[in-house]
Amino acid sequence: MPTEQMSSANKPLSAEGRTYHVETKYGEVANRIITVGDPQRARMMSKFLDKVLFERSSHRGFLTITGIYRGLPVSIVAIGMGLSMMDFFVRETRMVVDGPLSIVRFGSCGSIGEAKTGDVIVARSAFGISRNFDYFRTPSDTHISDKPYILWRASPADSQLTECVKSEMGKSIGSEHVFEGDVGNADSFYGSQGRTGTDFYDGNEHLLRYIHEVYPGATALEMESHMLFHLAEVSTGANNDQPKSIRAACALMVFADRTGNSFISPQRSAQVIESCARALFDSLVADMPSQEGLHPAEGSVWANELAK
Repeated sequence: MPTEQMSSANKPLSAEGRTYHVETKYGEVANRIITVGDPQRARMMSKFLDKVLFERSSHRGFLTITGIYRGLPVSIVAIGMGLSMMDFFVRETRMVVDGPLSIVRFGSCGSIGEAKTGDVIVARSAFGISRNFDYFRTPSDTHISDKPYILWRASPADSQLTECVKSEMGKSIGSEHVFEGDVGNADSFYGSQGRTGTDFYDGNEHLLRYIHEVYPGATALEMESHMLFHLAEVSTGANNDQPKSIRAACALMVFADRTGNSFISPQRSAQVIESCARALFDSLVADMPSQEGLHPAEGSVWANELAK
């Protein structure tokens, strides 16, 4: 339920200026952002910040941590899972941050290529995978499509930010453990990612083969990057007058090897997060090395730090 009175149905902000779902306001989120799904991962990564300045958990499950890294403000935002959560995060963050945004998603994925558990896949682009609900209706109904799943056109990652991420990841974990390719963003964890043997009719026995037919460069399946890249592609700026004011990249830890049917251990996943965290912060700083033209320090949680 709402925790504060909102002023508008189209742009729900509280009297304090906090967004409805993420619950952050002007001056609490930096222009450089790493977004993750798991709040525990966000907390693990926050220890690499030189100083934590702000932390807030929202009633909708978002966790925002803002701090200083190498003299510059950086935020980590845990959003949970799925397209809707990414949509909430990107749109509501855009509402309360002035200037361009650089966002890197650091998530987990299932590999459908050569990458194995513990490796990292850097997304070159991301495409959507949606369940075609009409396909599963009774035989008397007319199918809109003869395929149970719809593959949407890919949206590209930002090339400059992606190169920064790839380079820093290679330095941190070794280039032999860093892969690059197209990433499938499914609208569900089970049916739309081709997991079989569930208690439902999903019609997905041939989905992975179909994905590779349409996208030969597909390397991974996950649930958020296509929405992030799409919103970056159609972003217009905080005042709706700046084309593509958001640039986005994505690095994914391989937790599941879908071809070999193996899953990463908790110990190994923690090691990968530790190895990658600093590389991601370094990527954002290398890509956006100055505060010029970004969110003003006045009234922000980092104002005193930048004044030193």
